[in-house]
Amino acid sequence: MNRPLSYDECNCFALRQAARRVTQMYERHLRPVGLTAAQFTILAKLARKPNLPIADLADSMVMERTTLVRAMKPLQRDGLVAAESAEHDGRTYLFSLTEKGEATFDQAAIAWRAAQDEFESRFGHGRAKVLRAELFGITG
Repeated sequence: MNRPLSYDECNCFALRQAARRVTQMYERHLRPVGLTAAQFTILAKLARKPNLPIADLADSMVMERTTLVRAMKPLQRDGLVAAESAEHDGRTYLFSLTEKGEATFDQAAIAWRAAQDEFESRFGHGRAKVLRAELFGITG
């Protein structure tokens, strides 16, 4: 006989619930800049490594390519991200921040730091560092 389902033992449920709560906190800080947490992470990846093909960006973010394409559309529409055809293959587009995207990312980085500080003040710096290491261990 199967045991009754207990959500307090479900790792997936606990991670998703925590992720939603943390995302809400970060988005509260990013809202004045006009970005979501997901958009900020895209800009952060492109700020560190410009000229990324969508497939590489999706892999680095552990996202489905089609989901990332949908997330990129508002960033492109708002002039924060530009796509250029790769020299070696006209079907491959390379994504980078525009000047406006760089300026927006700089503003958003200040808001992100405030969110990061709030999280660590609530959760503890040491615990947050250990948590990040454990979570990156899952995706790394």
